[in-house]
Amino acid sequence: MTRKYFGTDGIRGEIGKSPMTPDFVLKLGWAAGKVLAAEGTPLVVIGKDTRISGYMLESALQAGLVAAGVNIRLLGPMPTPAVAYITTAFRASAGIVISASHNPYQDNGVKFFSGEGTKLCDKTELMIEEYLDRDIETVSSDKLGKVERVDDAGGRYIEFCKRSIPVDATFNGMKIVVDCANGATYHVSPHVFSELGAEVIEIATSPNGFNINENCGATSLDALKAKVIETKADVGVALDGDGDRLMMVDHIGDVINGDEVLAILTEHRLKEEGLKNDVVGTLMSNLGLEKSVNAMGLNFHRADVGDRHVMEQMRQSGGVLGGESSGHIIVRDRIATGDGTIAALQVLYAVFKSGKTLHELKQVMNKYPQTMINVRIKDKINLKENVSIQAAVKAAETAMGDTGRVLLRPSGTEPLIRVMVEAENEGDTQKHAQSIADVVEKVAS
Repeated sequence: MTRKYFGTDGIRGEIGKSPMTPDFVLKLGWAAGKVLAAEGTPLVVIGKDTRISGYMLESALQAGLVAAGVNIRLLGPMPTPAVAYITTAFRASAGIVISASHNPYQDNGVKFFSGEGTKLCDKTELMIEEYLDRDIETVSSDKLGKVERVDDAGGRYIEFCKRSIPVDATFNGMKIVVDCANGATYHVSPHVFSELGAEVIEIATSPNGFNINENCGATSLDALKAKVIETKADVGVALDGDGDRLMMVDHIGDVINGDEVLAILTEHRLKEEGLKNDVVGTLMSNLGLEKSVNAMGLNFHRADVGDRHVMEQMRQSGGVLGGESSGHIIVRDRIATGDGTIAALQVLYAVFKSGKTLHELKQVMNKYPQTMINVRIKDKINLKENVSIQAAVKAAETAMGDTGRVLLRPSGTEPLIRVMVEAENEGDTQKHAQSIADVVEKVAS
């Protein structure tokens, strides 16, 4: 069945426009409550990021859930992975996060976690959508849900993060710049690093409801790079608005993206624990990551783009490390979802144990040059069955052999075909990407 409202990561949109309106979110709360209530007396925890619209959506969700007979624990501003953790800690039926992640403040969204702290399965989302097409029926007054606020949620999450690395770890003498994107991690993540001994320099930790992700965080690294160099810091850590993405900067200002983080963690786990599990990336993961993992004697799998697809592939392969270039890193034996703070701790622990700098550790992976060309189209194109396009792809792949790769994929949000080529030589990536894009453009015209 095709989902009407749920996307790859919950329901998201611009505030005031369907579906991000108070009346829809109220009904979403009721629909989710009805599905959960079928399993007994449900308890739901709700967290949010720092967007001004979070208060409005939180109130609407509360009303709908209470009308369905669901008890609620409000966490206030809290990172998405913290909500996943607290959902399991409270033995709740589900967790709900009000956030649009790395999007600007005008957007917001609602995403759900199961009682196990994982994203909801398709079946449950479809059941919620089925109730969204019904009229709201409020339970009797004696069965209405109750709402309580959890005052120590931040402290619980800080301790949980610290427990994700061994007790022998200390970051004494390490200077870290932490960029919280003026988002949900602003009051927790800096404390995690400082309580482990690091000297922490905070930036983008003053949210005002409107400045989330604005020229800061994991999607905008210039301020972090400048601060690392200015303060002569050892490491820069950038989180996104809801705290599930991580990007890093080394002491000379070079960016370490999600692929390089995954390569560093794979090498560290292999040396420390004899890692035998496969590693999971996505279709967009750099070819250099695949070759690095293979050189360590491990298999590398590519899932569809999206952390839920990465997680599903990890379950199938038994892997404990997976992630995306954009910084969604899943360390499955620490937490069952992407967590920027916990991923950063694993990297810093690798720095601590190895005695090497982050710049030295990232040399484990040779990042291949990449060229991406977006071709605008009027109508859908069947990329796999178009003879001209496939011939152009085959020619490029033959020319590059095992030193490069081609990826064609339609955009999920715009009428575009994305043509991506990676190769050892940057000139080859540009030449082959342009030749394929020319053919796609001709077919599309």
